Amino acid sequence: MAKKSEEGITAKKEENFSEWFTQILQRCELTDIRYNIKGFLVHRPWAVLTMEKMYKFFEETLQKKAHNPCWFPTLIPEENLEKESSHIGGFTPSVFWVTKGGKTNFQKKIALRPTSETAFYQMFALWIRSHNDLPFKIYQRANIFRYETKATRPLLRDREFYWIEAHCVHATEKDAFNQVQEDMQTTKEVMHDIFGLPFIFFERPSWDKFPGASRTFAADALNPDGKLVQQPSTHMISQKFSKAFDVKFKDKNGKEKYAYITCYGPAISRIFASVIITHGDDKGLRFPWEIAPLQVTIIPIDKKLNKKAEELKNQIKKFATVKIDYSDKRPGEKFNHWEMKGVPVRIDLGLKDSQKKKLTIFRRDLNKKEIISEKDTTKTIQKISKEFTKNLIKQADKVFEGRIKGTKNLKEIKSAIKQGTIAQCGFCSVEKDGEKCAEVIEKHVGAEVRGTKLDEKNKNSGKCVICRKKANHIVYIAKSY
Repeated sequence: MAKKSEEGITAKKEENFSEWFTQILQRCELTDIRYNIKGFLVHRPWAVLTMEKMYKFFEETLQKKAHNPCWFPTLIPEENLEKESSHIGGFTPSVFWVTKGGKTNFQKKIALRPTSETAFYQMFALWIRSHNDLPFKIYQRANIFRYETKATRPLLRDREFYWIEAHCVHATEKDAFNQVQEDMQTTKEVMHDIFGLPFIFFERPSWDKFPGASRTFAADALNPDGKLVQQPSTHMISQKFSKAFDVKFKDKNGKEKYAYITCYGPAISRIFASVIITHGDDKGLRFPWEIAPLQVTIIPIDKKLNKKAEELKNQIKKFATVKIDYSDKRPGEKFNHWEMKGVPVRIDLGLKDSQKKKLTIFRRDLNKKEIISEKDTTKTIQKISKEFTKNLIKQADKVFEGRIKGTKNLKEIKSAIKQGTIAQCGFCSVEKDGEKCAEVIEKHVGAEVRGTKLDEKNKNSGKCVICRKKANHIVYIAKSY
């Protein structure tokens, strides 16, 4: 039997976030890093059951917004990647290359997809002919491969991760920007309103755009240690791509034009990391009701109550996933186990309560027990199911309170970052000429300029914190994974 210290979470989330996160992954049986290729992670059933539900919500939302699913090959010819120079330049250092099949050496290398623009757009050129074909909106769920040279961190920075990528073709630049705004709304509808994750959308500075994009927008979620995790990003792809892949259409007047393309990438495995981080506490996991791998667990304290447990299970399974814990563990161990695993509702059946036609319900959103009448069980759990995620969202939305700090110089930026907050400041430019100031911040603070908020982009805000020239933008600075 495992030692007591190995059965639960012993690290405190606010005191030692790194160790807490490691313990959660291991002791809640979410992942295993012992697969013998560095950076490649085994996702265990408790994690996959959740991520499958997360995929479902994203895919249903995309399909409601006229995206159609497709599947593309995992392998991409090198010549495809080479067609757009900034794209290949941005991804070459992180590409896994396939150079041999069986005993045959390939004349040309083939890439394991680091992303799929060059695969999709080759086909767009064959499929799209007229303005009547637009907008053309498709997506795929897939795994992608990037040879991360930084230290890997399970779920946060792996060399293989699981995501959805949506690629859309539009007739005008305005249509493309509208799609980007729709993608941002999709992120809110799914990631915040269902998964309960607060975030801030930033437009990335020009030096931190997606390779080959003309504009990049990304959602950043905040960790307790003050670091940001990039979540779904959406991009207006440069027309260099349309020209390189010959993605054209004929307008209403029969005139041939190059299309405008957008792409959107919710990384499910990374979003799952933020679910763990945002909602988890010192007892372990907490899952929003909609994506919990198991929603209700029933614990009969005595074997005489097994029949009652089965009766309750049959009632509850009509509207929730439910399991009875018949293990040989002591009741206290069972309680701690399911709290650690993040099951939203636990029903405790005791002999004394049962004689009074009562039972105990424990809800993980409030960490609170309540004794109720047996006849009210179904009604109570249905009520909790409607409240549960709302409570987690209310708690999670407080994560950014007091975590953005205005700064006026490098010293104040250092202090803000050290305190685990996001530094807000005036900045000369988010175009190429501002990159030198960003490099000064990265060198002396170890943090990055994450970008601007759309509604603040054109506000005059005094002088740049670094070069002291006129500040044309308000930017946000933080450390990230």
